[in-house]
Amino acid sequence: METFTPLIAGHAIAALFVLVLGPFQILRPRRDLAHRILGASWVVAMLGVCVSSFWIHDGSFSWLHGLALWTILCLVFALAGIRRGNVPIHRGFMVGSYLGTLAAFAFAALIPQRLIPRLVTSEPVVAIGTLFAVALTVLVWFVAVTRTTSRLQRDDAAAAVGS
Repeated sequence: METFTPLIAGHAIAALFVLVLGPFQILRPRRDLAHRILGASWVVAMLGVCVSSFWIHDGSFSWLHGLALWTILCLVFALAGIRRGNVPIHRGFMVGSYLGTLAAFAFAALIPQRLIPRLVTSEPVVAIGTLFAVALTVLVWFVAVTRTTSRLQRDDAAAAVGS
């Protein structure tokens, strides 16, 4: 489709990354090095989604751009909260940012004139393939980070016991 510019494709792929990684990050019971690394990658992708959205418009801004600006502020509040040791503030703003992304995705996916439904109907293999590729990327990233950090923490614990 000619309407999927590199900017819009990058925006959509980053948004899919955020949507797929979010539940892994929110539902993980441990808050450890893996959580920080995965969280940092989630924040970078979320910032990519938000910032890129300001160049995606039809001459005027919509409520989605307001949501992007609010999400950037929420990320700042969440990071400031955790730097101060305030886990409830951090969790609230991060989960809220994720829920806002779900709302934006629902809007983008459920309105027939938007690009996502048009892509699904005109190029279903591309749409499903993209979703599968992003989901697989998130899964590989998640497994690599959690395994590597678990190994590092085990090695650190063993070194601490041995010294």
